[in-house]
Amino acid sequence: MDPTTQMAADGLRAFGMVGDTMWTMIRIGAMVMAMPLVGTRAVPARVRVLLAATLSIALAPILPPVPEWVRLDAVTVLNVLRELAIGVTIGFLLRVVFEAGALAGELIAQGTGLAFAQMSDPMRGGSSGVIGQWFYLLFGLLFFTANGHLALISLLVDSYRALPIGAPLPDPHALVSIAPTFLLTVLRGALTLAVPLIVAMLAVNLAFGVLARAAPALNPIQLGLPVSLLLGLILLTLLAGEMAAPVQRLFDAAFAAARAVYA
Repeated sequence: MDPTTQMAADGLRAFGMVGDTMWTMIRIGAMVMAMPLVGTRAVPARVRVLLAATLSIALAPILPPVPEWVRLDAVTVLNVLRELAIGVTIGFLLRVVFEAGALAGELIAQGTGLAFAQMSDPMRGGSSGVIGQWFYLLFGLLFFTANGHLALISLLVDSYRALPIGAPLPDPHALVSIAPTFLLTVLRGALTLAVPLIVAMLAVNLAFGVLARAAPALNPIQLGLPVSLLLGLILLTLLAGEMAAPVQRLFDAAFAAARAVYA
């Protein structure tokens, strides 16, 4: 083969690799933009695009073949929208779990008297309670500690094999049947994390209420807030050591719901 023909063949192969990477990047990029931590405002958009491109380049050779690019027609547009929908669904299911952690933190803050501690939240946008942000970050640490990022990549590969690029979407009724069960599981998990501290702080507040009723001269209300704050922080420290198992169950529920969507 002469050098000119070899160069042309190499150019066509390079363009083919770029096309495969771009098709793969649609689903991965949508998931990265919708997922928690990485998909938040705290991470620059360039970093997210670079991460999506890196994953696409690494996964493209082991994924099923992508549709051949011919022209921009209705089929191509539908394929792009389908890939965006799948990626956003996977990232959103995982984000719901993190929002459950933030909900548990807000409930605990209401019981411990820390609800007034509000500050700007770059992860979720706007402002939120400090305890809610702490839970959000703790969920992130537990996610990476349990190799959740590797499980997420494996989930992506399985989604491409079960639902290749260009394949029709599964029955939408499956998502409708999965959503209530998943949301119920997530809300139950958030309440499971928050209820022990809420009950403990309710008992403390009742005790100070009874003391204020029995001996109002002692003015126990002034002592109630510092004791509640101190006890709440101590109980929160103890809770942090027991959160791995319930949080792992929430992550497992998110991955199971994602697999059920494209199965």
